[in-house]
Amino acid sequence: MVRNSISTKRGDSGETSLLYGGRVAKSNRRVEANGIGDEAVSALGLARAHCNSDFIHDALLEIQRQMFLANAEITTSTDHLDRLQEHFQVIGEEQVSALDELLQRLEDEIELPAAFIIPGATVSSATLDLARCKVRELERIAVTLYEDGMIKNQHLLVWLNRLSDCVFMMARYVDRDLSPEIVTGTRRAR
Repeated sequence: MVRNSISTKRGDSGETSLLYGGRVAKSNRRVEANGIGDEAVSALGLARAHCNSDFIHDALLEIQRQMFLANAEITTSTDHLDRLQEHFQVIGEEQVSALDELLQRLEDEIELPAAFIIPGATVSSATLDLARCKVRELERIAVTLYEDGMIKNQHLLVWLNRLSDCVFMMARYVDRDLSPEIVTGTRRAR
C-alpha cells in the first residue's frame, strides 16, 4: 500500500504556495492571516466540542465551514480571485445576512448583565470567548489586507466583524442560566 505524505518539503526554504498560483514567503501578511484564520477555525472547533447546546453546536459547525471559504479568499491573490469563485462561493451578503439572523436570535434570548463579563464562568463560554478573540485578530489583519488592496471583498470584513459579535453572544447564550454574579466574576460557579 502506497501512502501519500502530507510533507511536500516545498516549504523547507520558508516559502509557501497561494491558492491558484504564486509563491510567497511564509512571513507574508496573507499567509499570516491564513494562519490566524486556521487558529480561529480550531478555536471554534474547541468551543463546539465543549458546547452542550445543539443550537450552538450546529451554528458553530456552519461557521467553521464558512471560515474555510474566508481563509481560501485570504490565501488567493486578487489576480486569481475569479478562479476561486469558479469553485467556491465567496463570503457575501448571504453569509452576512445569516449571521445577522443568528445574532438577532441570540439577542432575543439573552439579557446581558449591566457589568463587564469576565470570561471563564464555564468551559463552554470560555472556549467561545477564546474563539472570539481569534476571530477579532483575523478581522484586524484582514482590514490591513483590504487597505493594502490584497483583499477586495468588503463583505468579508463585515462578515468577520459580525462573526465576532455572534461568537460573543453564543458565549453568553451557553451561560444564560447562570446568575449575573457568576458571569461577571463576582461569584464563582459551583
